[in-house]
Amino acid sequence: MGGMTTIEVKAYVPARDFDESKQFYQDFGFDLVWTTADLAYFRRDQSSFLLQNCSSMDRADYFMMHLLVHDAESWWKHVQSQGMIAKYGVRAEPPEDRAWGIRDFVIVDPTGVLWRVGHNIPGTSGHASD
Repeated sequence: MGGMTTIEVKAYVPARDFDESKQFYQDFGFDLVWTTADLAYFRRDQSSFLLQNCSSMDRADYFMMHLLVHDAESWWKHVQSQGMIAKYGVRAEPPEDRAWGIRDFVIVDPTGVLWRVGHNIPGTSGHASD
């Protein structure tokens, strides 16, 4: 160990309405580990990210996240059972098989960050890894 070994990489996800976005991600299934006035740390299993209060930002439309899970259908059902699309007025698309060997769905957070949540399709040559 040591040298060039990595520990983790985290994205700073922008939030226009910091309080609304913190609630969105808790409803989505992430645990809010800690928060300050400008930053919040979210985690679920081995995946985590930092939510950044960016109320003065112009656009987050080009920010995307990919979350590789064991079962995209379970996550999609969770989104539906939480009523997140209506509650937050966000766009979402149901799961589909993609040409790159992933079955995923799309949900866009209240700031405009697009999330692809998916799992590898068994027997395909998908490029994502578990």
